[in-house]
Amino acid sequence: YTSLKISSLNRYRKIHSEEKRHVCHICLKAFQKATVLHNHVNAHTGTRPYKCNDCDMAFVTSGELARHRRYKHTFEKSFKCSVCKYSSVEASKLQRHIRSHTGERPYACYLCSYASKDAYKLKRHMTTHSGEKPHECYVCHTKFARNDDMKAHMLRKHGEKVPKYQCPHCSTCTARKRDLGVHLRNLHSRMAEAIQGSPCEAAFHNHHAITQHKKSHRDEKRLKCDQCSYAYEQ
Repeated sequence: YTSLKISSLNRYRKIHSEEKRHVCHICLKAFQKATVLHNHVNAHTGTRPYKCNDCDMAFVTSGELARHRRYKHTFEKSFKCSVCKYSSVEASKLQRHIRSHTGERPYACYLCSYASKDAYKLKRHMTTHSGEKPHECYVCHTKFARNDDMKAHMLRKHGEKVPKYQCPHCSTCTARKRDLGVHLRNLHSRMAEAIQGSPCEAAFHNHHAITQHKKSHRDEKRLKCDQCSYAYEQ
């Protein structure tokens, strides 16, 4: 860690200090900062003091509120890549993106040579060593280390048995009702301001949503030969 300001360096050094003077009176967990303890106690009590001015949502921390507003209301992408046109609503996502330019993989597995650009992928990788299988098929209860392996299993083994929930706005179809709810909130909220622009007839409320939806068409072989069964995506 480096900093241009000595005050920032001194504040950062406290991260490595063992001194945690602020103790939660409910679970006795200790923290270095009073503000972190305050947010922690709010999580215990269910207090959400930070309220959104544009909807009914409320949050435990000001950071959660700011993140919510960027994703749901302002769509502001203030974190911009200096190498390409990429921009993000979160600094952490920009930092992860920059690693695609630098090739940096700071999250290394201590059991093998695997290294990742982000912590989540390393955590997912570690299940291959631990044998942990947290993702369970709700049809036959087979367990998997990775969520995408579980979804592939469900389509391959239970394609006819898995209920399908069709999106009323596009061709997306989900196996679980709650997944459809997430899809509707993320991609089709505020349909009054719909924008057309995806390869299909789907409409979305912002250009980020279109970009995300287009990814679902990457493997589609929409270009078909009229003389034989050959098809391709380009």
